[in-house]
Amino acid sequence: MFPLQGAQMLQMLEKALSKSLPESLKVYGTVFHMNQGNPFNLKVLVDKWPNFSTVVVRPQEQEMTDDLDHYTNTYQVFSKDIRKGQEVLASPEVINWKQHLQIQSSQSSLNQVIQSLAAAKSMQVKYSQNILYMWVETVRKLVPSLLDEKNLAPTGGKPKPINEALFRPSSLDVAHAALVNEFWLFGGNERSLRFIERCIRTFPSFCLLGPEGTPVAWDLMDQTGELRMAATIPKYRDQGLISYIIHYQEQALSKLGFPVYSHVDRRNKYMQKMSYALHYLTMPCDWNQWHCIPQ
Repeated sequence: MFPLQGAQMLQMLEKALSKSLPESLKVYGTVFHMNQGNPFNLKVLVDKWPNFSTVVVRPQEQEMTDDLDHYTNTYQVFSKDIRKGQEVLASPEVINWKQHLQIQSSQSSLNQVIQSLAAAKSMQVKYSQNILYMWVETVRKLVPSLLDEKNLAPTGGKPKPINEALFRPSSLDVAHAALVNEFWLFGGNERSLRFIERCIRTFPSFCLLGPEGTPVAWDLMDQTGELRMAATIPKYRDQGLISYIIHYQEQALSKLGFPVYSHVDRRNKYMQKMSYALHYLTMPCDWNQWHCIPQ
């Protein structure tokens, strides 16, 4: 595998990945953020250059010191050729299969490949496949062929008004990480807490402060640029707060040129309805994550 180094190569890769959207979205979003200064200290590997078929984004080796920390030990993968992709992922130089790890991709076609590799290496796999959404303005900019105005909600993509006398927009502080961790479906442990703290320190985050002066609803992004970990504390639910903060965030990120996308659990009908109202379009591919655990 060939490591890409330097701003010119990474910018060329971002442009090339944009031609494979939405299937390349998780890798595209990660490379986009790397081109904003690489705040998560990631590296990119390709099987060849410039005519690559497989791209893997992963942390630098010095970041992956905790064999049990699958939040840090996370790989984003995109492959134009699944067979060749299997050869790449099998390499210990690409993926450290001795660690607890996560692989993320917008290609469910990689499932059989990853399941087979994990089985050969005696690893247990927890597979999550969720709905992938992209905000309409990001679709309009990056994949206009997917835009169908007739499928947009009549809401105009705007949330219902909130009581602005009670709730004030703000950003998350590292001290709020424990609260985010408590409500994150993939969190709830010490390693997820450290990951959330790092995301808060590194990327723009958005929240609403309630009457008590503490966050009551929030949303932040991860190293792939995806909007994640959105939640409202139970006391303040059903008031439209999360839709307000997501709308507030998408407007801010759009001004920075960031692609805006997210995923929603297939069982979460409330967030699916909200995504539709805020003009997020369902992608023809899925959000996929494989949490691999050595036996």
